[in-house]
Amino acid sequence: QVQLVESGGGLVQPGGSLRLSCAASGFTFNSYIIMWYREVPGQPREMIARISPSGRSVNFHDSVKGRFAISRDNARSTAILQMDGLKPEDTAVYYCNAEDARTPSNDYWGQGTQVTVSA
Repeated sequence: QVQLVESGGGLVQPGGSLRLSCAASGFTFNSYIIMWYREVPGQPREMIARISPSGRSVNFHDSVKGRFAISRDNARSTAILQMDGLKPEDTAVYYCNAEDARTPSNDYWGQGTQVTVSA
């Protein structure tokens, strides 16, 4: 059974940090691209970070460059999104997505975790 489980969301003050985890099971994790998306009600879900199956290549949305970092531990089938310098506009539900690098139509989503940045 395929599972992606996000954790680590919560309420944080502006300028603070959060570390989101994505724990995967049921598929060959090291063959999948991992992406983090976020969604605000009334707006399209947007991809904010991406990491290649090996972990050697990463990409970020301009809005989070220099503040967020993405990493993965293929031995533990886990991906991490480290978020520093959080801003109120980062408030959203954050989702982990795994996409088969060879067959993009094979992809999986986690259930999402709420991140709220507020004083």
